[in-house]
Amino acid sequence: MTGLTEDADEQEATSLREQLASFRPLLALSMVMTGSADEPEILGIATTAIPSVGGDCRAEGVHLDDDWRSVGPVGRPANAEFLQTQLAALDRLGGALTVPGAGWAWAYPMTSLEEIAGHLVVSGDREPGPHHHFLLNVLAQQAGVALANARLHARERASTARERAIADQLRGTNLALEQAMAELARSSTAAQRSLDIHNRLTAVASAGQGQDGIARSLSELTRLPVAIEDRHGNLTAWAGPGRPEPYPKQSPARREQTLRRAIDARSPVRDKGRLIAVAQPGREILGVIALIDPDRTAGDSEKVALEHANTVLSLELAHLRALGEIELRLRRDLVEELLAGTDPDSAQDRARALGYDLARPHRVLIAAAGRQRTDHEVFFNAVRRAMRDTEVGSLLAARPGGVAVLCDADRDWEQFRVNIIVRMGSRENCRVAVGASCTKPSELPRSYEQAQLALRMQVATGCPEQVTVFDHLGIYQLFSEIPNIGTVEGFIHRWLGALLDYDAAKDAQLVETLSCYLERGGNYDLTAKALSLHRSTLRYRLQRIREMSGHELNDPDTRFNLQLATRAWTTVHALRQLP
Repeated sequence: MTGLTEDADEQEATSLREQLASFRPLLALSMVMTGSADEPEILGIATTAIPSVGGDCRAEGVHLDDDWRSVGPVGRPANAEFLQTQLAALDRLGGALTVPGAGWAWAYPMTSLEEIAGHLVVSGDREPGPHHHFLLNVLAQQAGVALANARLHARERASTARERAIADQLRGTNLALEQAMAELARSSTAAQRSLDIHNRLTAVASAGQGQDGIARSLSELTRLPVAIEDRHGNLTAWAGPGRPEPYPKQSPARREQTLRRAIDARSPVRDKGRLIAVAQPGREILGVIALIDPDRTAGDSEKVALEHANTVLSLELAHLRALGEIELRLRRDLVEELLAGTDPDSAQDRARALGYDLARPHRVLIAAAGRQRTDHEVFFNAVRRAMRDTEVGSLLAARPGGVAVLCDADRDWEQFRVNIIVRMGSRENCRVAVGASCTKPSELPRSYEQAQLALRMQVATGCPEQVTVFDHLGIYQLFSEIPNIGTVEGFIHRWLGALLDYDAAKDAQLVETLSCYLERGGNYDLTAKALSLHRSTLRYRLQRIREMSGHELNDPDTRFNLQLATRAWTTVHALRQLP
């Protein structure tokens, strides 16, 4: 890749040198024409030079003083009247013509300070490049200057009374020629400066110096501080003196307005004391690069450098984005395969390719959004950033009901949950469930099921959004691990059978009411508040429970067995909802 870049730079430099070299014969032609007082000779020199100056172009005709001139092999065109009608419609800049049998034709004005003497009509099989276009235009202008000069000499010989005026015009003509050549030299210098900037920044990209290298090179080229920001205005790289602490950040609305203005301008724009450009390799904005210029000293050269740096930055950010998406997809596929438990050997190979150690103990976490309408992509990114900040792990995948995370170390799970909430915003909330630790990759599906059960138990027991660890579930964990679930269901039926049948027939909530009452230690007020019931309604339901079940709720042993049965019922209900 470096070799290709160096070849491209060498070709560009060679092309620039060739272009500069082509101006030397043009200058010699100009001097010869200007030194001649013979109009046919001047026109002959100009028409003879057209093939060498314009590539494959040829002289179609010379239109001078509203008539066609024969010059050497160039005579009056066969379609002279047709061409003359087109020439009459042109302005001082000349323009395109239609010539039968030619793929392209153009009228180049032969201008002087006073007037347009006529046009050089040039044709070809195809349009020449911008460089030859420019040279042909200069050739026509110099022919016009030479014609004016010759005519001034003729008038000088005819009338000595006008010698001083003619001399002044000659000086003006020569001054115009000098100014044109000086402008040509300045253009060449600017082109060389642009090439130097391009080479410098291309070398930075080829060396893999990243955003820091881009910022540092641009700062050295412009002698101004440089900031590179992400799409939201967070600083990602800085070069030069005066880095502000803390780094200022615009409000989201102000940021969007600034970005939109820069995109519409399609070039660097002013943002108070900064000159900024948007890195947007496609439709998505990936970053912003800014010259810190409070005194507004940046000129055209600095703008050119900023535009070159923005091009290199756009390629760098697009490359990083592509690599990140590929790695994220590979890690997601690895998590999917590990949780499914389909092929441990293949999963091991994937992990080694990613440089990940599966030999360490792991456990599975599930993070679930507190609200159903939460944006899934936003929530996934919040979980991913919280993982990085709290060092919970580096493997995750979006799963039905939440985001599954493979953790390779025990952390403060509540801190992880709070970090997700902070990333989501103060109005959001989330639940976190933690499966048991496992020492082999083949045990990860079991840890995932445990995390799912812990999450369902958190919801089923009416708990607020929090962290639930499977190992801390107590009796719920015991019930979930009994191999013969039929034994548990038999126990539930002995103690809650009549209530369950009634609920199923009447679409009532007697079992739920009993469970809530027992979990709150028989406190009427807490139970009524949790169920959003009036005390009298709660008292009525509890009386119905006594009558239908035949159990006395004030008996300690009875209450213990009933609470055990309701917890078993909650566990079995959660287990049945697992995939």
